[in-house]
Amino acid sequence: MSVPFSYLRHATASWRLNVPTCTVMMKPAKPVGTLNDVGRKQSAICCGWCCLEVLTSKGPIISNMLSGRVAAACRSLKCTLPHRKANLHQTYGPSRPGQWLLGAVAQRGAHRWTTAPSSRTNQTPVFNKAPAFGDKLAIIDGGGGHSYKQLYSSSLVLAHRISAVLQSDFGGLDGKRISFLCANDASYTVAQWAAWMSGGTAVPLYRNHPESELEYIICDSQSSLLVAGHPYAETLEPLAQRLGLPCLTLPATSNLGTSEGAGRKEEETGGGVTDWADRPAMIIYTSGTTGRPKGALHTHSSVHAMVQCLVSEWAWSKDDVILHTLPLHHVHGIVNKLLCPLWVGATCVMLPEFQPQKVWEMLLSSKAPLVNVFMAVPTIYSKLIQHYDQHFTQPHVKDFVKAVCKERIRLMVSGSAALPLPTLQRWEEITGHTLLERYGMTEIGMALSNPLKGPRVPGAVGLPLPSVEVRIVMNNTTIVEGNHRETRVRQGLEGKDGELLVRGPSVFKEYWNRPQETTESFTDDGWFKTGDTAVYKDGVYWIMGRSSVDIIKSGGYKIGALEVERHLLAHPDIIDVAVIGAPDATWGQKVTAVVQLKCGRTMTLPELKTWAREHMAPYTIPTGLVLVEEMPRNHMGKVNKKDLLRHFFP
Repeated sequence: MSVPFSYLRHATASWRLNVPTCTVMMKPAKPVGTLNDVGRKQSAICCGWCCLEVLTSKGPIISNMLSGRVAAACRSLKCTLPHRKANLHQTYGPSRPGQWLLGAVAQRGAHRWTTAPSSRTNQTPVFNKAPAFGDKLAIIDGGGGHSYKQLYSSSLVLAHRISAVLQSDFGGLDGKRISFLCANDASYTVAQWAAWMSGGTAVPLYRNHPESELEYIICDSQSSLLVAGHPYAETLEPLAQRLGLPCLTLPATSNLGTSEGAGRKEEETGGGVTDWADRPAMIIYTSGTTGRPKGALHTHSSVHAMVQCLVSEWAWSKDDVILHTLPLHHVHGIVNKLLCPLWVGATCVMLPEFQPQKVWEMLLSSKAPLVNVFMAVPTIYSKLIQHYDQHFTQPHVKDFVKAVCKERIRLMVSGSAALPLPTLQRWEEITGHTLLERYGMTEIGMALSNPLKGPRVPGAVGLPLPSVEVRIVMNNTTIVEGNHRETRVRQGLEGKDGELLVRGPSVFKEYWNRPQETTESFTDDGWFKTGDTAVYKDGVYWIMGRSSVDIIKSGGYKIGALEVERHLLAHPDIIDVAVIGAPDATWGQKVTAVVQLKCGRTMTLPELKTWAREHMAPYTIPTGLVLVEEMPRNHMGKVNKKDLLRHFFP
C-alpha cells in the first residue's frame, strides 16, 4: 500500500504592483555566471557623473555640495519610502495523518495565476518585437547608445551576409550552427539576432577561452560559419582558415549602424517564418562537469518560456535599466540579463568586464538612464563589498550609498552559486536590499525563485516558477513534488533530501549529438535529472549542493574536476593529479590541484598558473596547489576526494 502525500499549498499572492497579470509558460535553467579578477588599484570613483566625487580615504572624501546632497537624499528616503510590513509565512501541522498542511501568506492584493496561450505561433524570437520599440534606447556600451531600430537594422544586414555566404534563401538556414565571438556589447545581440533571422542556430563563444576550447566548441557544434565581433577577428580568422569555414567580421559598435545595406526593409526578417517554436535557437555549452563540455540545445519555444516566466515574475518593464557585467556564454548572462530586458523594451547598460569601481560608479550615477536592476554571482557581490569597505569609509558617504540604492534600485538578484549568508547580510547593511536568490541551470533556465515581493528566506531558493514542476527523489522514491501552486510531501519523509528533478517548457531539447547522454539525463516520464541535491523545509526549497564532489562551484561557475584534471595531466612534469574544491569565503570553492610530480621535478603555484593560461579557461585554472609524494588511491585505483579535503582542509 503506497504512503499518501500530505499537501503544502503555496499562497498565490501577487508580488507585483501595477503590472498586468500576463501568462507564462516556463521552465528552469541552469545558470552560470562569472567575473574577471581585476586589480584593486582604483583611487577614485565618479559616482554622480560630475555631481559627486568620492576619493579614497587618503584624500578629501566629499565636497560640501555632496554633504548637502547626502543629507537631502537621506531625508527624502525617510520621508518618502513607504514602510512595508514583512509578509508572514506560516505552516500549520496536521493533527492527524493525511490532514492538509496549509502555507498562508499575507497577500498584497488579489491575484490569480494565468495560463500561457496554447498557440505556439506566439513564441516568436525577441528580434520580432524590436521594431515596435523603434528609437527607444536598447543597449549602452563603450561605443555609445544603440536603439532597438539600429540593432534590428544591423542584425538584418548581417543576416543577409550570412545567407549569401552560405548560399541560402533568407531565413532558410534550417538550423545550421553559427558560432560567434563578441565582446559584452551591442555586437553580441546583432550576431545572435542575425543567426536567428537567417534561420540558424546561435552558438555563443567565450572570449576568455583558449583557442583549443573555441575550436572544440566550433567543431563539436558542427558550425557552418563564424562571426567575429570587434576586436576578435584575429582570434577567429586563423581558426576559420584552419577549419575551412567562412568568417564574417563586425565593426566596432560605434560603427555598427554604418554597415553597407543598413537601410534594408525591416519586414524581410525571418523569411516569413511563423512556426518558430520547435526550431533550434541556441546551443549553450555546459562547463564540462562530466568530461568535455556538452552543448545544450534550446529551441525558440524553450527560450521563449525562460524569458516570459522571468518577465512576469520579476516584473520587467520598458522603464527598467539593467547593468550587465556577466559573460554571455551562459544562461545567466544571455537570458536573465539580456533577452529579458530586450523583450520588454528596457535598456541594458553593458560593461566590457567586471570592475568593482565601475560597477559602483554606475549604480550610484545620477546620469540618465539610471540603473534600477542588478544581477550578479556571489563572488561579484563579495568583490563589491571589499571595494566598498576599502573606499567608502566616511559615514555620510555610506548614508549616500544606502539612500541611492534603496531609492533607485528595485531588484538585486544573486545566482549561479550558493550565496554565503555573511555576504547577503553585509550587502543588506550596505544597500538596504535583501538579495533575491534563485536556482537554474544551462539545461533548464530558471526553476526556483524567491519572490519579488514578499519574504525571502536567506540561503533558500524559494518556490517553483510558473509552469515549472519539481521533484525531489531519494533512491527512486519521490519524496517531494511541487509546482508554483503547491508542494506535496510524502508522509514520514519530511525534511529528507534527494536529487532535484525538473520538468517544464523551458527544459532543453537535447545534448547536441549526444543521444545516450540525453537519454540518461531524463527519467522515463520526462523529468530532467539536475544532479543537485535539494530539500524542502520551512515552506521553501533549499539546494544542498552537487551529488558529486567532482563538481566545483567557484565564482558562479560550475567546474568539472575531471576536465581540469585532463588538462593538468598534459603538463610534462605532472604524473598524477586530483582536483578538489577547497572551501573559500569569497569564491565559494577554490580549484585546488593535488599533484604528484615526476621524480626530481619541482613546481610552484605561479609556475602552474603560467602554464595553464595557455591551455585552460581562466576560471578553471587552479588557485591552490598541494604537492604529494604519492597519490593516495584505493584498491580500485580511485582517489577518495572527500578524504583529501578532510586531510588538507580540516
